[in-house]
Formats: sequence, C-alpha cells, structure tokens
Amino acid sequence: MKINHMALAAAGLFALSACATNEAPVTVAPPVGPGAIAGTVAADRDGDGYVDGYYTSDGMYHAVQGPPCPPPPPPPAPRRGERG
Repeated sequence: MKINHMALAAAGLFALSACATNEAPVTVAPPVGPGAIAGTVAADRDGDGYVDGYYTSDGMYHAVQGPPCPPPPPPPAPRRGERG
C-alpha cells in the first residue's frame, strides 16, 4: 500500500515538473533619459565612451549631429621673462 502512495506522489511530482519554468518575469522598460529617442539603441562606434549616433528599429544608423566644438583656449603666457 505504501508503494502505491509513493508511486502516486512520484507521478504527481513528475507531471507537475513539466509546468515549472526558470524564465525571468517580463518587466516594463525603464523610462528613457533626457535627450534619448524612444525605440532606438545608442551606438558608440569609435569606443571612446561617448554616444556617436543611434540605430533605429529598422537597423539604420543615424549619426548625432551637433554644433562643432569650440577651439581650445590659447596657451598660457610663459612664466619666464620680465616681471613687473
């Protein structure tokens, strides 16, 4: 009699194990940050750590177009020479 109960319990556990999954639950995507375009993926093509453009859902790359960088400041005056 006990073997029948053990076999029934084992069959039940075996049947229920087919329903078990180890998938993570689906969560909502976090909100996009300032300046981001929803539905795109940022791209850093040259690897310097700055986003150079973005890919849209159709796979097209769009470069970020911004104003040119300002020129560097002039070099400081040398410390040697006449002092007032």
